[in-house]
Amino acid sequence: MELKDIQNLIKFVAKSGASEVKLEMEDIKITIKTGSEDQKGETTYIQQLPAMTAPQQQMMAQPVETSAPTVAVEAAEDSKFITIKSPIIGTFYRKPSPDKPMFVEVGASIGTGDVLCVIEAMKLFNEIESEVSGKIVKVLVDDASPVEFDQPLFLVDPS
Repeated sequence: MELKDIQNLIKFVAKSGASEVKLEMEDIKITIKTGSEDQKGETTYIQQLPAMTAPQQQMMAQPVETSAPTVAVEAAEDSKFITIKSPIIGTFYRKPSPDKPMFVEVGASIGTGDVLCVIEAMKLFNEIESEVSGKIVKVLVDDASPVEFDQPLFLVDPS
């Protein structure tokens, strides 16, 4: 994991409102704690771990609760739809700028390559293009909300 990735993770955790996040990968362990109202600031611990076997890594994996909002979609509801997910972490925007109209609305027909939204990461605005054609059924994220990698953004009816 590169320093830039760690910095992005710290900024995302700070914006999300989570009080603590732990991330364990093959050779690195990261703990990010954000301060409460009476204790301002962030604490980040990075620990280099010795190489482990797969069973040891599974024993180390622990779910961590965060206060970040999550989106739950019923499996039966979206079984016939295609889910468009976030390719990066950052802040989700439905408009190119505050004074412009939204890229897409529910019910809009989209084609491959159409811009659906932008995700801001490190002051860079990344246009997210559709990889499918169809009709927008549901927008799963509120405007100006933080999103995680692989988080569902839109449901598309391909028919």
